[in-house]
Amino acid sequence: MSEHGPDLVVAGAGGGLVGALRAAELGLDVVVVEASEHAKRGNNTAMSTAMIPGAGSRWQREQGVDDFPSRFVDDVVRKTKGTADVGLATALAEVSAPLVEWMADHLEIPLSLVTDFAYPGHSALRCHTVEGRHGSVLLDHLTRAVAEHPNIDVYAPARVTDVRTEDGRVSAVVVTLPDGTTDEIPTPAVLLATNGYGADHAAVAQHAPEIASAVYHGSEYSTGDALAIGTRLGAEARFLDAYQGHAALSKKAATLVGWATVMHGGVVLDSTGRRFGDETTGYSEYAAQLAARPGSEGWLVIDREIHDRCLAFTDFRQTVESGAAVWADDAAGLAAATGLPVDAVVDEIAAVGRYARGEDSDPFGRNSFEHEMAGPYAAVAIVPALFHTQGGLVVDGHARVLRTDGSPIDGLFAAGGAAMGISGHGASGYLAGNGLLPALGLSFLAADAAAASLDMQRTSS
Repeated sequence: MSEHGPDLVVAGAGGGLVGALRAAELGLDVVVVEASEHAKRGNNTAMSTAMIPGAGSRWQREQGVDDFPSRFVDDVVRKTKGTADVGLATALAEVSAPLVEWMADHLEIPLSLVTDFAYPGHSALRCHTVEGRHGSVLLDHLTRAVAEHPNIDVYAPARVTDVRTEDGRVSAVVVTLPDGTTDEIPTPAVLLATNGYGADHAAVAQHAPEIASAVYHGSEYSTGDALAIGTRLGAEARFLDAYQGHAALSKKAATLVGWATVMHGGVVLDSTGRRFGDETTGYSEYAAQLAARPGSEGWLVIDREIHDRCLAFTDFRQTVESGAAVWADDAAGLAAATGLPVDAVVDEIAAVGRYARGEDSDPFGRNSFEHEMAGPYAAVAIVPALFHTQGGLVVDGHARVLRTDGSPIDGLFAAGGAAMGISGHGASGYLAGNGLLPALGLSFLAADAAAASLDMQRTSS
């Protein structure tokens, strides 16, 4: 680090680590400021399923998957019903394949393409992940790479609580320590990667009231710090009502059951023993639908084949190991094991069998039942959850934070939940990877932009 401070300060040791690593690779001195001593297990990146979309990657080509950025953008536009920022979606779609390939080649992260099932809304198999399909594994790789790089220092536990500017551009950050004392670090560039405001219940109730009563399943430090800092500096904020929900959090274990269960043919019953919609529309929007059902909870029903296919997910294995799944040989037995009305469960399981065989049409419009479930059946009690918010500071395709007049705040960048995202409004626009791609992709883009800006300053001075 120079006597004038680091070239870049990254606030948040989740997806922001990609920005730190990319910037260090480009020759910048970087300081990462992280609020939690337990970020490797407690932040939103660590709690994710590590699904990173990459449109046009080499893994797709090897598998014969025909995909390209504009197809990804079309999927975003379709899922968000035209409400997402197309410019930002395009920038992220275009960087998505270079990003995953850079992570594999330069960070030595063993990524692979998920081909055993497709997430709702993606028209091509484009989600890349790590072994175990869990964010903690991904974050382990990122923190290992950070620890090995001589150009990166980590300052923790500490929070970036303010950003100073001079003549309209970033000049320093204010860091607050756990004892309340503050430190000021001079720097020309700051990447805000502290996620959104999901841990602030009052803000959730204000911006996304439909999910305010759900369990919050995210980092306790996602309190809207970046949003507060940016707006104080005149930045614009958009899509504050957007969020990623999930309808399949285990009630007993507080672990993620996962939506692969549904995509492989499982169904969701409410507390009356009845299905109440097309589960394949997406796990995010289904959270609010489950929250609106009697008792705001339900049961996810699968069979042995679905169970075995989902063991590839660490979250699902943890759910099973917790004893959260109850088993029965037939539908009547499953009703007894769950305490649901027998007639309702028997009727629903029989109806789902007819839909899977093509003998009848699902009244909710679901047209994808991967196979006909057969006993023995398993059921897991589930509750709806809020994972993270998807709105935030307005950024351009270089992750630069923009003022309300559209001009960039020189030296200020935002990524992930700190930025406005590409999920449109509410929960229904969320695609798998819409959390991680803006977190990792915008961090990558921010590092490139910060390095280019620093080069220009050095050339002109």
